[in-house]
Amino acid sequence: HSPAGVELSVNNHAADFTLSTSSGTPISLSCLVQNSSKAEELLWYRGDGQVDLKDGNKVNISNICISPATETDNGVTFTCKLMRDKSIKVSVILDVQFPPNVTEEDETVKAEEDKDVTLTCNAKSNPQGQATWYKNDTILTLQQDRYQVYQTSEVFQLSITKVVKSDNGTYTCEVKSSLGTGRKNFHLIVEDKKPVFPMEAVIAAVVVVTLTVLFGIVARKDKIFKV
Repeated sequence: HSPAGVELSVNNHAADFTLSTSSGTPISLSCLVQNSSKAEELLWYRGDGQVDLKDGNKVNISNICISPATETDNGVTFTCKLMRDKSIKVSVILDVQFPPNVTEEDETVKAEEDKDVTLTCNAKSNPQGQATWYKNDTILTLQQDRYQVYQTSEVFQLSITKVVKSDNGTYTCEVKSSLGTGRKNFHLIVEDKKPVFPMEAVIAAVVVVTLTVLFGIVARKDKIFKV
């Protein structure tokens, strides 16, 4: 049985809403019981987990503070519910904006001639960033048959088909959004193609042939002595 006419509001919103803010800024959420004739207890949830509220911050009005909001709070839902009837609730989705955050250090990539190479740059951002690839500080001209570019909201990749010596150099993934820029460098070293028959295989073959010849001589010796 729902409490008659009782409603909740969060930051003066009576329905679910999205709150936009930038990373590093504190967020205050205030939940208020309206049209109530008696003391009503409130609950707060972060996602599915209940938030621990202090006494004195639970009845008719309840405040929580996220100080400061970080990129890990982006997309998280906070919900205020009426304890007596949890179907009476208001949710707020956090839209925490932050510049591209490239997570790794520069990388050295070694590859044999004629092998394919993929360079991967992980960069989270909100709003979504766009990637530009550079080679030795000059924008890379993407030849269709040699380069493939792939990107999701967080992953940016450059694939080079059958590398040659002239592909040596420093490749830079630059991820840019309206809030800033993130970069990662890849130092690509193209090495000589290994011989099709590695030295070890050649040595092993020579040993086998030598042993076969030796056994042949020993077998013939036996025949010679028997005569």
